Amino acid sequence: MSDALIARVERWAREIPDAPAYTFLDYSAGHDGVKHTLSWAKADLKARALAVRLREVTLPGDRAAILAPQGLEYVVAMLGAMYARVVAVPLFAPDLPGHADRLIRAYADADPVCVLTTTPALDSVRAFLDGGSAPRPKQVITLDTVSDLLADEWEPEPIGLGDLAYLQYTSGSTRAPAGVEISHANFTANAEQLWEAFRATPRVSTAALWLPLFHDMGLIATIAAPMVGGNQAVFMDPVAFVMHPVRWLRMLSEYDDVFTGGPNFAYEYAAGRVTDAEKATLDLSGVSVMLNGAEPLRGSTIDRFSETFAGCGLRPEAHTPGYGLAEATVFVTVMDRDLPARVTLFDRDALTAGRAVPYTGEGRVSDLVSCGVPTGQRVVIVSESGTAKPDGEVGEIWVQGPNVARAYWRDGERSAEVFGNVLDGEDGTWLRTGDLGVVHEGELYITGRIKDLIIVDGRNHYPQDVEVTVQEADQAVRRDHVAAFAVPGEETERLVVVAERSRRADGRDPAEVTANIRAAVAKNHDLRLHDFVLTEAGAVPRTSSGKIARRACVRAYLDGAFGPRPAGPRDAGV
Repeated sequence: MSDALIARVERWAREIPDAPAYTFLDYSAGHDGVKHTLSWAKADLKARALAVRLREVTLPGDRAAILAPQGLEYVVAMLGAMYARVVAVPLFAPDLPGHADRLIRAYADADPVCVLTTTPALDSVRAFLDGGSAPRPKQVITLDTVSDLLADEWEPEPIGLGDLAYLQYTSGSTRAPAGVEISHANFTANAEQLWEAFRATPRVSTAALWLPLFHDMGLIATIAAPMVGGNQAVFMDPVAFVMHPVRWLRMLSEYDDVFTGGPNFAYEYAAGRVTDAEKATLDLSGVSVMLNGAEPLRGSTIDRFSETFAGCGLRPEAHTPGYGLAEATVFVTVMDRDLPARVTLFDRDALTAGRAVPYTGEGRVSDLVSCGVPTGQRVVIVSESGTAKPDGEVGEIWVQGPNVARAYWRDGERSAEVFGNVLDGEDGTWLRTGDLGVVHEGELYITGRIKDLIIVDGRNHYPQDVEVTVQEADQAVRRDHVAAFAVPGEETERLVVVAERSRRADGRDPAEVTANIRAAVAKNHDLRLHDFVLTEAGAVPRTSSGKIARRACVRAYLDGAFGPRPAGPRDAGV
């Protein structure tokens, strides 16, 4: 790695100036969407112009918060900030529903010198800044009004690989958002690791996604990865996908060699919403990789999606499970692109005891999806005492590589705890992910998060296992909208499940549904369910990346947001 990845934008602008770099499929302009494209030359031009404008109000190392909607302006904001050696803070427009508190906390923590937005979002940005909760920036720049003529005034400056590129704020599934310091070396390394793992063809393969650009997976897959080989990225707003998921698949159908990705719920959602008539319009034979990551992976979802769209030419090998986190820029492991997704059955009781033992047909079973192997980095499973564990034993996942970030923004104590770990017999420091996993036959399987473990009578239970049991026990439960967690009890933790009701819950006796859930949990996990709450659609909290926010659900439950709770001991803090 000799040059920062951002330097390749200027390279492609010289070598393939007219080739498409970034295309935004705008569905706000019509049902069929309107394409807006930046060539590599135009992307470089606009990045240089913005860099000049930024330098009028910032110095290298200052922070620039991006409070803009999905679109080409967002891409230019990231590129221009990097050109100017300004630290980008990729966030979102304040009118994005459901995430106001996260925006306030992340923005205040970054303490930006300026804000980058668009004219359509300007009123909401002003209202946000006038609300009194956020520090006032020196300047608000509307990206769509920056003149391209400024580009001629830019004089390129060397960008060091150790320079800070941006602050990636975590989604806050287990704690308050924290700004991960992503250097240009991290940004460059992870994009190259991804492109190598996917074996993409320079200037040929296309990335096509709907993921939000402020999220780590969306940012790297959409903005960074195409820079590696001068490829094209095509993207849309997440809302466009949610409104009509077939739009995502139609976008994929336009290309002969296309890469995409999303969280597990997106595949479940698309498989259940795309009609037979819509499927008849799809050709998914050109899909090389469909990365599945960002939340617990379900073997049943992968099977359902593959079966649903097999008639559209989708290859079974295209579905590519992976694992990653913001502290490692994003990508850590993925399955080989030419292998079908691997779902392995393990003995559930052995797994809760910390061992991965293949299921033999007797007792309880857990099915886990392989997340493959790392590319250009190292992964080890570590015990509570800080020693490496052999294959087959569950422990915390530690990561080391050029993609691993250096620290959390302005949080030295937590940075040392997460990024500064030493492993016996190994050089350098390691990232503690907070995730539990096991290596089985050379591949990584994720078993859960340490902070989400449910410990009842001294036995560990993984919430995602309980959640699967609940959603499969009764059709009144909405799939992938279930949160299982523990609350304090007198002698041990108590299991609580909050689930959103499906359309099939209409007219059902709630007592019957609850009885079915309790019986299934007792049978499959040998657990007594302290409380089961069947709530309305949309009530279970999720992070901005779509993961179930279990800790937020615990707080809401203890605060009485889901109604009266069963009588019990006084609750401790969470």
